[in-house]
Amino acid sequence: MGEVMSNQMREVMSEVNSDKMSESALNALKIAFTYMPKSIEVTKYEYGDSYQKILDHIETVREILLINDVDPEEVYGEVNPESTPNSTY
Repeated sequence: MGEVMSNQMREVMSEVNSDKMSESALNALKIAFTYMPKSIEVTKYEYGDSYQKILDHIETVREILLINDVDPEEVYGEVNPESTPNSTY
């Protein structure tokens, strides 16, 4: 059982490591992410029948950012620091 679990863990870690991006590719993904709609903004009314596909794309990008140790909630401020209000705490 332990060997099976360690093999599965190695496979998962291999997948995670293979999804790590170069710094320039990661920066490009961050920039593109700032132009994507927020998940909460994607509705069937606004996007028609493709709304679920768009939500899936947003989730995929968020997952890749997380795999690369990037908090998707912080990306806009990192890419556009001049447009982000300063924190007061």
